[in-house]
Amino acid sequence: MFRIEAEVDKERRDLLRSRLRDTNTAASPVLAALRGTPAAREVPLHVWALDEYGDLAGGLVGHTWATWLHVTYLWVDERHRGAGLGSRLLARAERTARDKRDCRAARLETWDFQAPHFYRRHGYEVAGVIPDYPPGITEYTLTKRLT
Repeated sequence: MFRIEAEVDKERRDLLRSRLRDTNTAASPVLAALRGTPAAREVPLHVWALDEYGDLAGGLVGHTWATWLHVTYLWVDERHRGAGLGSRLLARAERTARDKRDCRAARLETWDFQAPHFYRRHGYEVAGVIPDYPPGITEYTLTKRLT
């Protein structure tokens, strides 16, 4: 007999994630080879830009794992857009991932109304497209070689 629950439970989420990671690692020779190395750990990578008053002007939140940088969020305050801040944040994250964490590639997701053209200008290529996610919007997955 199973009991199905629908609640937020951080401890169970972390346990499930750990068990899934172990299962995936056992099934993948590449992931198994990384076990015990720094690349095997998911490590946060954050880059922040503060204005002259110390307020958040922009930032990038992501992580590195298995020789990849995954950009989760990149945002620049409207007052600072068009001045190259987003480019500098992205370049700093890529440089850190490549030079300090031995990452060979980067990936991210963006919607059609956000920044697919921005990322293409920075060398990213479309790896996947999901139309109508959410309805009326197209989501893009983009990747870039960092080496």
